[in-house]
Amino acid sequence: MRTWITNLIAIALIACAGRSAAQGVDAATLARGKYLATASDCMACHTAHKGQPMAGGLVLSSPGGDIVSTNITPSKRYGIGNYTERQFADALRRGIRADGQPLYPAMPYTAYAALSDADVHALYAYFMQGVPAVERETTPTALPFPMGVRASMKVWNALFLDEQPLKPEAGRSPEWLRGRYLAEGAAHCSTCHTPRGALMQEKKELAMAGSQVGPWYAPNITSHPTAGIGSWSEAELVQYLRSGRVEGKAQAAGSMAEAIGYSFSRLEEADLKAIAVYVKSLPPVDAGEGKGQATARFGQGKPGNALADIRGKGYAAGMQGQHMGAQVYSANCASCHGASGEGSADGYYPSLFHNSATVSKNNLVATILLGVDRETQDGHVFMPPFGAQPNALNHLSNDEVAALANYLQVRFGSGAPTVKADDVASIRAGGPRSHLLLVARLGMAAGALLVVVLAVLVVRRRRASRGAR
Repeated sequence: MRTWITNLIAIALIACAGRSAAQGVDAATLARGKYLATASDCMACHTAHKGQPMAGGLVLSSPGGDIVSTNITPSKRYGIGNYTERQFADALRRGIRADGQPLYPAMPYTAYAALSDADVHALYAYFMQGVPAVERETTPTALPFPMGVRASMKVWNALFLDEQPLKPEAGRSPEWLRGRYLAEGAAHCSTCHTPRGALMQEKKELAMAGSQVGPWYAPNITSHPTAGIGSWSEAELVQYLRSGRVEGKAQAAGSMAEAIGYSFSRLEEADLKAIAVYVKSLPPVDAGEGKGQATARFGQGKPGNALADIRGKGYAAGMQGQHMGAQVYSANCASCHGASGEGSADGYYPSLFHNSATVSKNNLVATILLGVDRETQDGHVFMPPFGAQPNALNHLSNDEVAALANYLQVRFGSGAPTVKADDVASIRAGGPRSHLLLVARLGMAAGALLVVVLAVLVVRRRRASRGAR
């Protein structure tokens, strides 16, 4: 009995020690944890629109269905206030929450697995002491069968989760190593910029070569001169991460605008430079939307307009036939971007030629439908949406958006119209649909059928064996 009581007390002390590990930490550790949480962009996913920081509730679309982000404040009832440091580390780096159930990889734990023990400790201290507790329950994630069976993620983790730290690379500078640690770990760049396989695993052979993420396309950021960002300098990449724009090349929107607003724009200049050094060193991969192009997406297009074709005809007449795109542009876009797509003199409204968004079909449509809302230390950049939102400047139909997008492509982009009304409907609905759920159900049905067939064969063999006797 005495031994049993002693063991029980020991277990209780260990649990208490785990819960109080963050108690009494110094200000430097808390500051480090806050900085790492910013670098990891925790706010973007775990804060609902107009919600309280880190309180969860944001609905994230995934190929398997909608995932609701959780409350990660230190609330003991609704958040992670009861997590020990070990449990916190397991959730962060192994995708296993405190009750032992697997997380879905919408949480980028496959990237956070690279974080060091010291950084995980700082993050734990920050979330336990530096984040205000929010007593708010979030709606549990309920994915359709079989995606809702969390146990299946154990198989996925066994196949695709690498829990080993980043391997040393001889001859690399401390700056490059720091950049790799941030880009591959905390900033989890590959989560969006690397295409996925049939089981939603990252295709390592196409690392950073571009991927569709919901309605937006995360472009190729390898060093390929035309398909990627090989034509960018390190200084331009730093400028983009800090401000979300590079004159005559690109402007951030969608989830990248959120990442810049919540994360990259708040990082130290030395870390932005380190990330740029690492990203610029990535091997060139000719893949993604720019595959096989002779000219980089940043150098395509020229100023021009077709306004002479609709001048004097009136709006209704201009909306007829092949001139619809020019009429929609004149009525909705020219006042900001200029009659010939040259943008405003101060660059607030960018040029539409030599602009990556004009060349990317999905991003062009997404920008028209969803607008741009980016806030950094350089200021707030806003373009109103033209979809079905209450704050849309004008509710454009799928046909009107397609006509406008094709006009932009012909006048300011690659010169070839590629957008159809069905493409607009797809982006309006949240992006191209994945067949993962159907494949999973067909796979389970095939597996069940195989089991039945094998069972029948076994029964027949047994009967045949008995008959032979």
